[in-house]
Amino acid sequence: MTPPSPLLASLYVALGGGTGAVLRFQLGRLVTHWFGPNLAFPWATFAANVIGSLSMGLLVGMLARHGHGGELWRLLLGVGLLGGFTTFSSFSMEMVLLTERGAIGMAAAYAGFSLLAGFAAMFIGLVAMRALA
Repeated sequence: MTPPSPLLASLYVALGGGTGAVLRFQLGRLVTHWFGPNLAFPWATFAANVIGSLSMGLLVGMLARHGHGGELWRLLLGVGLLGGFTTFSSFSMEMVLLTERGAIGMAAAYAGFSLLAGFAAMFIGLVAMRALA
């Protein structure tokens, strides 16, 4: 099968991404409705990360099993839907792939650097915006 054109691929990602973002928003609303707005633990984000990671595992397993014609499904569901729902699913998949390849040190470095760089970037962004305010 020939790969989809960049425009078609982008449309599939956009459709899935928009749907995933709406689902993530609705999950947050649902958790707030069930448990109230003042939860000490971020349950909605936790749930999105776990649901997204499980879904990514199911999708990758299905695509690997069937192998052919899966590029549009990968773009729509993996990159788009799950990317819009949570990028943690992609992070989890990459961690599993590194671990399965025996690159345990690389997996640990990736996890550690991702967390540290993410926290540092968030902090820098907040400090920069507060300084401008």
